[in-house]
Amino acid sequence: MRNYDQKIAQLLNLRPTQVGAAIQLLDEGNTLPFVARYRKEMTGSLDEDQLRQLLESVTKLRAVDERRDTILESIEEQGKLTPELKKEIETAETLTTLEDLYQPYKPKRRTRASIARENGLQGLADLILQQAKVNKNAAQIAKDYLSAEVSTGEDALSGARDIVAETISDHAGVRGELRSKALRWGLLQCEKIKDAADEKAVYELYYAYEQRIDRLKPYQILAMNRGEAEKVLRVKIDVAERDWQGAIESTFRPDRRSPLAEQMELAIADAAKRLLLPAIERDVRGVLGEEAEKHAITIFATNLRGLLTQPPLAGRVVMGIDPAFRTGCKICVVDATGKVIDTTAIFPHEPQRQWRESLKTLAALITRYGVTLIAIGNGTASRETEQLAAELTRNIESVKYIMVNEAGASVYSASPLARAELPDLDVTLRGAASIARRAQDPLAELVKIDPKSIGVGMYQHDVNQKELIDALNGVVETVVNRVGVDVNTASVALLTHVAGIGPKLAETIVAQRDENGAFPSRAALKKVPKLGPKAFEQAAGFLRVRNGDNMLDASAIHPESYKIAQAILKKAGIKDNTPPAEREKRIAQLRENNPLHDLAAEFETGIPTLTDILEQLIRPGRDPREDLPAPLLRSDVLSVDDLQTGMKLSGTVRNVVDFGAFVDIGVKQDGLLHRSQIPRERQLSVGEVIEVEILSVEKERGRIGLGWV
Repeated sequence: MRNYDQKIAQLLNLRPTQVGAAIQLLDEGNTLPFVARYRKEMTGSLDEDQLRQLLESVTKLRAVDERRDTILESIEEQGKLTPELKKEIETAETLTTLEDLYQPYKPKRRTRASIARENGLQGLADLILQQAKVNKNAAQIAKDYLSAEVSTGEDALSGARDIVAETISDHAGVRGELRSKALRWGLLQCEKIKDAADEKAVYELYYAYEQRIDRLKPYQILAMNRGEAEKVLRVKIDVAERDWQGAIESTFRPDRRSPLAEQMELAIADAAKRLLLPAIERDVRGVLGEEAEKHAITIFATNLRGLLTQPPLAGRVVMGIDPAFRTGCKICVVDATGKVIDTTAIFPHEPQRQWRESLKTLAALITRYGVTLIAIGNGTASRETEQLAAELTRNIESVKYIMVNEAGASVYSASPLARAELPDLDVTLRGAASIARRAQDPLAELVKIDPKSIGVGMYQHDVNQKELIDALNGVVETVVNRVGVDVNTASVALLTHVAGIGPKLAETIVAQRDENGAFPSRAALKKVPKLGPKAFEQAAGFLRVRNGDNMLDASAIHPESYKIAQAILKKAGIKDNTPPAEREKRIAQLRENNPLHDLAAEFETGIPTLTDILEQLIRPGRDPREDLPAPLLRSDVLSVDDLQTGMKLSGTVRNVVDFGAFVDIGVKQDGLLHRSQIPRERQLSVGEVIEVEILSVEKERGRIGLGWV
């Protein structure tokens, strides 16, 4: 380990011992969720987000070291590795600095400078670089370098200037200083390409736009990048002459006492305009794009976490409606376990307009199956369908409806997974089934869909796809393992995200379950083919066996800690049939009468593990999502005409972006709660129910402005 623990500890404000232990655990093949939950004593209770940052940091540092070794080897092979250069390379901290140092030694295609060197002009270039003081003028000095390939003095000076320009451009110090100045003082200029088509004026804000680079917002950078990719906008970076000249002349300064001062000035101007500024522009655009993408990915990941952690509406018979106009609304009723029990289609909207018939069909299904919740997809015709549901539920007190984000439902419907799960259903009806199940358990259903298709971010198609996928998969992994998975009911898709399992093993577990029936205990999982000791260690604590042989199998207590848990139960006088309220009381008494450090010493465990065990013994296997406010259920619908300035409403956060949050308040379009309206200390998440006030309504533009209540 090349001192990674010290560097990362400083970067993330952690202790080196924490970092070192975490790196060792992860290098040994332990998963992030396992290390975060069950190795707290070793890591000093680092959580998953900290471990993910740590892993990202160590991966970057290792990439830098790998590149460092390659560069050192390359320069050494060229016979140009001096002790000073070696020291500079060995102490370089970033890939950018390394590449700057390597620039003069990189194998290049044939350039104007390399041709000049071949023509014997390196000596003349050295004199210009040294600003030699001789009693000759430039033309006289150049005569000494004439040859068959270089016939005039001007040709000699021109070739030498090419070498000098490349030398200036390749200088690590110059590049670093100019890049720094460009990032701080440079201007990003954007204009519309003449005759470019932008029919909806999507990029109108940027038709004639200029902003200092350090003041640009991530969403602005991504918008301009997309406009450029679509050949609507032209984007460039402008660095003031004083900035590039200062960066170069701090190292390569013309000396008025030298007859070659003018040649240096010409070479500097050429180096800047032909080589340096274009290279720095590429670097700056790369840095801006990278930072903006990282920001967009973070927002997407945060929104996805909010969506996946929405509380389940378990134990309900749900009617899912996938709305549409011409082709009709697809209906699917699922029982409390998510099993499809009936399907049909209704045609309440244009062109059929079978409103009354549709109401009768829905009422009959509600009566027949005891439906208590209607889940409506929020796509095309959703608000018109909501009016139908509202009219229906006004007279049935036991039934409410909820708007469900249907993003990705069509992707799931056509997937091999959907075909395997619902082989007897038409593709369109599978979408309605998915909408119903999303209301029952958002996490269990949404894990079946590519996270990119869930639609809770911005510019998801414009960012680095690998980094986006890694970030979103990390969120899914975190949420699935924090919630826990019932091994006897979970789908392959859900089991796949359990620490230590993955797709193949998930399929094997389900196949074993289908063949032999429910697993009676966690220990029974050891008989699953290819589920070895390491996989069992990583996964066991996140898998739940409810109503099995061992009460602890329904909890988040790891089997390695069962002896400790059983000893605590015995000391507290708790049995399997002890009621929850009594259980909580006895654990509280135990903690009251015994300091935690004394209990930890008695049971030979650490305080963090002991704390987790005590919490689980009070509420074994409790879903942490149940502690969050329930989703907003509705029984009536509003139209934009009903909205009045000053009206206060409850709404559901649908998307959080840089400039605010879009909130579903029960009308056709979401309202915008601008960031200026959100308290600075408040962090909103997707799915959260909040109180808002109507500030403005622009019917023609379809805009609703919201304020914080």
